[in-house]
This record gives sequence, structure tokens and C-alpha cells, in this order.
Amino acid sequence: MADVKSVGVIGGGQMGSGIAQLAAVAGISVWLVDLDSEALKRATKSITNSVQRFVSKGQISQEVATNALKNLRCTSNLEDLQSADVIIEAIVESEDVKKKLFSELDRIAKPSAILASNTSSISITRIASATSRPCQVIGMHFMNPPPIMKLVEIVRGADTSNETFMTVKTMAERFGKIIVCSQDYPGFIVNRILMPMINEAFFTLYTGVATKEDIDTGMKLGTNQPMGPLELADFIGLDVCLSIMKVLHVGLGDSKYRPCPLLVQYVDAGRLGRKRASKEFVVTLVAVKTKHANWQVLGYLISPLSVRARNFHFSLLISLAQYLKACNRHYHLLFSSIIAAA
Repeated sequence: MADVKSVGVIGGGQMGSGIAQLAAVAGISVWLVDLDSEALKRATKSITNSVQRFVSKGQISQEVATNALKNLRCTSNLEDLQSADVIIEAIVESEDVKKKLFSELDRIAKPSAILASNTSSISITRIASATSRPCQVIGMHFMNPPPIMKLVEIVRGADTSNETFMTVKTMAERFGKIIVCSQDYPGFIVNRILMPMINEAFFTLYTGVATKEDIDTGMKLGTNQPMGPLELADFIGLDVCLSIMKVLHVGLGDSKYRPCPLLVQYVDAGRLGRKRASKEFVVTLVAVKTKHANWQVLGYLISPLSVRARNFHFSLLISLAQYLKACNRHYHLLFSSIIAAA
């Protein structure tokens, strides 16, 4: 089992910066890689602030924090990872993009280097097929945010060696994490269970069973969860949730994993959650965010009976909602017309 002294982390977003922070605090030399220099600046600021919060709470010493920031280096050049013992990828959840990156890393990394993916659902075996070292490719799925959440899901591909597994497991424990191990099946453990629940919450909203407030309150108080499923989806990113549901649907071939049309519509509209320029809970409205839209009209339009009776497609509802926003002063006439036509 190799002793990990140097780690490369690819992706300067919330996941990548959090993983880099864990390695740096653990006393490991870290290269954080992102093509966007502004993303690296944001990541450095985020890591600095996060480390200082841990100091203020007495969870680490100032000396550990100072050394952690010294351990961290940022770059936009993958070639700087040539000496890394372990390289952890934390980029977009796309199999094609990940395989392209792993093929490039296979060329750059030293022969003994382990290549790990933070994928939350994609097959490690297929990612490893893009390399000449499948025995040294493994899944290392951190929970969000990595510095806070205690769990790491380790996923072995078809060819992942015992030495690779033990090296990564030991490193994760050095990060202070609790390990669970999954075989290489779609969604692994956590998302195989979590994402269908989130998807069903969207279906519950989509079909008019309950409001988003009641859905989240019901699940928080009824099942003792810290977040409701819709709020959690907003935190994770709706695009990530949709991507995982697609992997589950295709990989397992079961209609129960079919992504909810409402989730698809939000992603198509660019409403991805908190990471997209808005700190507010984006799944607050069925169609548009406005102080003036008449939500009684929209509530009537999207009720299950009216949807079935009129065979509305959800894209039409979006258009109607946008029309109501622009012409709100005429909504009484519109509502009367709809009732008369019913």
C-alpha cells in the first residue's frame, strides 16, 4: 500500500475545493486544477474562509490551518500533476467528459498514480476503460460539502486492485471520513436510494398532490430529515439530480427511475439551484418567479384533473405562466375564459 504524499484535485467548484481542503488539512501537498483562473481564486478564498471557521470553532489549531494553506497550490495546467500519487476528478457529471479527462490523465500521471473519480453515479469500469491502468482507477464519492459531511463512498470497478482500494481507503480515513464500499452499479448506494426519493418529490409537486412547502415539511418532520427533498435537490443542483436519474433509468432499465418532467423542465430552463446565481430556494414556484402572477390561476391550470382533462403539456404551462406575468392585469378575464371553456 502506497503512502500518499501528493494529491491532485481537478475541478475548482464546491466539491473540488472541498476535497482539496481535506487533503491540505490532512498534511498532504495538493494541486487544485481548473481551467478558469477566476474559479481558482474563488476556491482559494472559499478554502481559506472554511479553514478559519474550523479554527474559530476549535476543530483544528491555527498551526494546522496555516500549514494547510501552505500545502495548497493552484494551477490551470494538468501537466503539474505529473508527480501526484493520487488524482481526484471532481468535474461535470458526464461520462464522455470524464473519460476524455481520464485518458489525458493516463498520459500525464506517473505509472504508479491512482486515478479517482468523484462521480456520484457513473460506472467506474467504463471510466477506467479510457485508461491503460484500469486496476488503478477507483470511485471516491464525497458528500456535499466535503469538509463537513463524514461519508465517503468508495466504488471498485471491475479491475480495481486491492492495493488501489486500500490506498484510497486509508487516505479517506486520514481525511477523517467514514467509509462505505459499493460495487459498480448505477447510483452506487447513496444515490440509488436518495435520488428516486427526490424524483418522487418532484412528481408529488408536479401532479398537484401537495405544495412544495408541505412536501418538504412532511418529509422533514415525518422522517426526521434535516432538509426536505426539494430543498435538498436545490442544494445539490437540479442538473446533477437529473443526470443521476438518467443514469439510473438507462442503467437499470426500470420505469420507476424515469425523471419527472418538472425536473427536466427546470433544468432545460436553466433553473439549476443555488449554484446558479441565486441563494433563494428556486423550487418555490411552479413556473415563474414574480410578485404579481396570479397563482390561483396557475394552481387551477396544473391541478391533476385539469391537466388530464385538457391534456396540457408542461411546456405549455410554462408559456401560460410567462404570459400571465406579462399580462397580469387581465388575469380575471383569462380565468373567466378558462372556467367557461371547462
